[in-house]
Amino acid sequence: MMITTVKEEKLKMWRANLKQLEEELNQIMTKKGEAAREGDLRENAAYQMAVEDAETWRVRIEEIKKIIENLEKEKQK
Repeated sequence: MMITTVKEEKLKMWRANLKQLEEELNQIMTKKGEAAREGDLRENAAYQMAVEDAETWRVRIEEIKKIIENLEKEKQK
């Protein structure tokens, strides 16, 4: 069925996107750890940027997880 194939392709695309974002978040967390070792966190711009980036990536990851969940529900119909 054509519709199922399209949904499967969308799922595949979103899962790949999710995997990439999760890998990027891991890199951000590594940078955050490296920045934390540099000293005073209150005046550490690299640390603050990593914290903000991590939160942005977490929000994006949660949004994509919701999209995937909705597509999976549609696929079951």
